[in-house]
Amino acid sequence: MADIQLADVFVEMADTLVDDFDVIDFLHVLTERCVQLLGVSAAGLLLTDQQDTLQVVAASSERIRLLELFQLQTDQGPCVDCFRTGQPVSVADLPSAGRWPRFTAAAAEVGFAAVHAVPMRLRTQVIGALNLFDTNPGALDQSKLRIGQALADVATIGLLQQRAIHRRDTLTEQLQTALRSRVLIEQAKGVLAERLHVNMAEAFTLLRGRARSHNRRLSDLAQAIVDGTEQIPPASTGSPR
Repeated sequence: MADIQLADVFVEMADTLVDDFDVIDFLHVLTERCVQLLGVSAAGLLLTDQQDTLQVVAASSERIRLLELFQLQTDQGPCVDCFRTGQPVSVADLPSAGRWPRFTAAAAEVGFAAVHAVPMRLRTQVIGALNLFDTNPGALDQSKLRIGQALADVATIGLLQQRAIHRRDTLTEQLQTALRSRVLIEQAKGVLAERLHVNMAEAFTLLRGRARSHNRRLSDLAQAIVDGTEQIPPASTGSPR
């Protein structure tokens, strides 16, 4: 059954590799599937922008997104090290490891005790890192780490796409588009949270659900929400007029 589920996920990932796939939704699906397949508590994904600076692009939960932002602000943590070295990072027990004291304290505050990171890499080019978090201390099975790396590899290929595999300028453009979309989505979440009196996680659920049910790109819908040209009703009120 596990092998079938894994195969289904790789098929799902491959199905997104078309000319006009939704990058942000693709990466959020990746973090969700990592949680489901690898038995970890949460996952986050960071990519580089035009200045080779890491940015948070996707996370399986709001608390992970905030923890990843803290990691970047303090410039210390597993994803930072993983990106810089291009090598996996695995810490089975954060408090006893003594690494990244500020990140460890922040992770403990939101309930995480172990962390693992794998690079988003094609050959020698590293474009980001995938973070896997667990609420319980303990090593991640090597087979699961390999699956995590394989999923990261599939996502990397999905981002590079076709000729972008060989062309840095196309890669940079794609990543910058993804990061601009991320900013738009965060703005739309804030608008929805204030307007509908919900938290940021619920706002994203409403935004993503609306985009999927209406076959819209997340970034396009987010732009409409920010511009005020489209509204999303609370989940309990049904469809908008």
